[in-house]
Amino acid sequence: MAGRGSGPDFVEALARGLDILACFDAHHRTMTLAEVATATDLARPTARRLLLTLEELGYVRSNGGSFALTPQVLRLGSAYASSLGLWEMARPHLEALVARTGESSSMSQLDGSDIVYVARVAVPKIIALRVDIGTRFPAVETSQGKVLLAALPEDERARVLAEPTRSGLPDPAYDEAAFAEELRTVRARGWALADEELARGIRSIAVPVRDGEGQVRAAMNVTVHAAETSVDTLTGDYLPMLLHAASQIAADWALWQARPQRGS
Repeated sequence: MAGRGSGPDFVEALARGLDILACFDAHHRTMTLAEVATATDLARPTARRLLLTLEELGYVRSNGGSFALTPQVLRLGSAYASSLGLWEMARPHLEALVARTGESSSMSQLDGSDIVYVARVAVPKIIALRVDIGTRFPAVETSQGKVLLAALPEDERARVLAEPTRSGLPDPAYDEAAFAEELRTVRARGWALADEELARGIRSIAVPVRDGEGQVRAAMNVTVHAAETSVDTLTGDYLPMLLHAASQIAADWALWQARPQRGS
């Protein structure tokens, strides 16, 4: 992982520290020094120094020879959403939508060929995939990803889709011509459906969230159990509520963008 920087200002030590934080995930909640060194392709003494530094800073804790992330790591991810004012704007509308539907709702943005969750309100239901803020999934297999990809110019979309996923899941196989046609439909009608594409039993519908200039900045969804909720219920009952919530967030975003800037 480390050693890939080429610019004169590239800080290798910082990159290695970030590599260590990134090697922990849902399947590797605790790791030994040897496991961290292997996962990051670092020498054990280097990995040890970095882990101890991260522990001193409060991002990692050690216990009996194993290491784990601490909740302080959440500050790194939440800083991004906070810098946009996104979570503060989205939360009341997500909560209201979840209260009306009884289903989980999330917002995500595109990062390469993946979506990354930036806001979420969940209900206590068991689903096949764990989702938290910061979770990544291949965009082509998700309703939110389809919405975000449909908003891109064709040349930019091709470049994005050429990137490998960084979600930890296999790169999805799909028919490029059929998918391009689906995205044209998504762009025309303003919403996307993913019916057990990412995982069996998971069905979702998503719509774009626009900023004050009308640009698609995020996607917002409702996720359900396929065995409990039909496509007709998603499109007939939940879609109007989802569109309304997205429009409210967009209106709040426009007001936030138009706020007086400090010092102006």
